[in-house]
Amino acid sequence: MSLRRISLRDFVIVSSLDLDLQDGFSVLTGETGAGKSILIDALQLALGERADAGSVREGAQRAEVSAEFDLHDALRQWLEAAGFEAEDSLLLRRTLDKQGKSRAWINGSAATASQLRELGDMLLDIHGQHAWQSLTRPASVLALLDAYAGVNTQTLTQRWKQWREAQTKWADAQAAQASLQQERERISWQITEIEKLRPQAQEWDELQAQHQRLSNMQALMQAAQTVGDTLQGDEAGALQGLHRAMQALQAQAAHEPEFDAWVQVLQSCLDQAQDVVHSAQSWLRRAELDPQRLTELDERMGLWMSLARRFKRPPEELPAVWQQWQQELAALDEAADLEQLRSRVQSSEDAYRQEALQVRKARRKAAPQLSATVTAAMQGLGMAGGVFQVQLDELPQAQSQGLDDVSFLVAGHPGASPKPLGKVASGGELSRIALAIAVTTSQLGQAGTLIFDEVDSGVGGAVAETVGRLLKQLGSDRQVLAVTHLPQVAACADHHLVVAKSVHEGHTLSTVSPVAGEQRVREIARMLGGERLSDTTLAHAKEMLRLEPPAARKAKG
Repeated sequence: MSLRRISLRDFVIVSSLDLDLQDGFSVLTGETGAGKSILIDALQLALGERADAGSVREGAQRAEVSAEFDLHDALRQWLEAAGFEAEDSLLLRRTLDKQGKSRAWINGSAATASQLRELGDMLLDIHGQHAWQSLTRPASVLALLDAYAGVNTQTLTQRWKQWREAQTKWADAQAAQASLQQERERISWQITEIEKLRPQAQEWDELQAQHQRLSNMQALMQAAQTVGDTLQGDEAGALQGLHRAMQALQAQAAHEPEFDAWVQVLQSCLDQAQDVVHSAQSWLRRAELDPQRLTELDERMGLWMSLARRFKRPPEELPAVWQQWQQELAALDEAADLEQLRSRVQSSEDAYRQEALQVRKARRKAAPQLSATVTAAMQGLGMAGGVFQVQLDELPQAQSQGLDDVSFLVAGHPGASPKPLGKVASGGELSRIALAIAVTTSQLGQAGTLIFDEVDSGVGGAVAETVGRLLKQLGSDRQVLAVTHLPQVAACADHHLVVAKSVHEGHTLSTVSPVAGEQRVREIARMLGGERLSDTTLAHAKEMLRLEPPAARKAKG
């Protein structure tokens, strides 16, 4: 899972760049100000970092950055879960205009910057030239130890929040007992009043419908009676008329076939009219005025209206209001139960401390291992006899990150007592210690590509060569890209990229080109002695690259 290709268009001082990258250890070199860090800035933009309109090349309308990566199973699962096409590779693309507006795509589909950042944690691990600064910040130190120990503090943080919330509720309840009691009494009275009615959902609509029906029962019964009288009267009834009409048509149907159809229509009308008569008669037998029920409805609707006016709510809202007050009373009862709240504080604290002790156990197990590994790495970085120590102390008060105060101690030479790193180490020593930690912890993450941006600043000589060998060693397992000024580091690389700056039509442009053979020798020589190349610097460069025959190197020795 490595970075395969990066493409830039109108980014900072790069007009156009298409760069293929290889596995192993690659270095990026060039003169100061040539734009070596531009590639890293572009990668960070492609991986969701904040967009700055100043990154658009002067004279251009927009900048574009694309980065292509090998696809890993974990990446494929992430893409499928997020709704993106999982193709043979992963292509990230981002554009930025002069107004600072940016757009992003993942495998051709629109994406958000947060999605790019989420992918970034799986793709790249960048160690900046000021990485040592984080070694003096407690939060960074703790996070580094937790990563080395494989500790996931998500559960710990969650239980800390639960404990704090329980404490807050208990304290608030203690401080507000008087007001809570007044509010409880008020809501209890409201509930008592409305329980006289016990309104049910949809009951108001049903009451209105029943009341309207009973209020109009006399008229309804009269209508039903009229139906029977009109349809079934002796000689003048509609049914008799329909029957006579049908008989007349039947008598002549033999002479006019069309009459048969009319007979069928009249028969249907007669059947339906008879059904209506029977239904009306049946309804009349069941119907009654029932003044008692009407009185009951009047009384209940009156109570609904009275409570609605009292509480200034529409009648149909009373059931919901009743339920709401019951919930509020339950919450007040809970808040008033100080013993229950205190018990909840205790149980949440116990859960937090149990998790914190598990985290502490893992940290105390990992601390000596990290100390020994970083100490071993320091020996080859110009700090022979130096000691690195991870110290764990107990915090005076529990915090979200646990019960431990973690600090890095260092002794720069044999016999010295380890002391806080930021107080005893020089800038160069801090850089070397940061590099030792970076090398030690580089295997912790899942990122397939490691980038070191001038992390070797402040070192030189034999130490620089050791740094180069360490980075080359890392490159045997994962893809490593390092920005460096040190020829000793550059000479150890499997691949060499050179950044060059030129002026074209009044504009400064930067290019990146791979070098090998004689071109690489000349670049190493420039790094050794400056722009004026001499036979000595060229010979030294060849020796560093091991291009001279063994006999020649032996003769020089």
